[in-house]
Amino acid sequence: MARLFLAALAFVLASPSSAETITGQASVVDGDTLEIHGQRIRLIGVDAPESDQLCRGDNSLQYRCGAKAANELARFIAGRPVSCKSVDVDRYRRVVAICSVGGRDIGEWMVRVGLAFDWPRYSKGTYAGAQKEAEREERGVWVGSHVAPWNYRACRRDGGRPKGCSDDASGLD
Repeated sequence: MARLFLAALAFVLASPSSAETITGQASVVDGDTLEIHGQRIRLIGVDAPESDQLCRGDNSLQYRCGAKAANELARFIAGRPVSCKSVDVDRYRRVVAICSVGGRDIGEWMVRVGLAFDWPRYSKGTYAGAQKEAEREERGVWVGSHVAPWNYRACRRDGGRPKGCSDDASGLD
């Protein structure tokens, strides 16, 4: 019993508090995950295409939209310090946070340029306006066809292959 208590106490003390701010040079793990000082940080309220996910551009050719999201995010950050205010910790023990660079909300920027989606399940519509603008202006994934990342992951969990889960021939989400 004492070991269980000590293990639980160690976990609580090692977990970031809900108001902690983590600042530093960030490396991009994928289009919605950063790492600062060895801590994985998940951008709150957005979902970017998975690393192996494919989308179709305006020319109907497939491209690696997940890789593009990560690369464009790295270009946007450009080695500048990133500040993340933690909100929660997810089931993978990543800090879930609102992150900014140069005073700009990274999640909002990702959605506005069409590299990520407002994830209503977690955003409560925070980035819905930015997504509508990206869709209207045909930015990023909105220029062609795509599958929302949460639907892509569900397809993969059900045994689908990346190529089969990525292509949305109808162009609808």
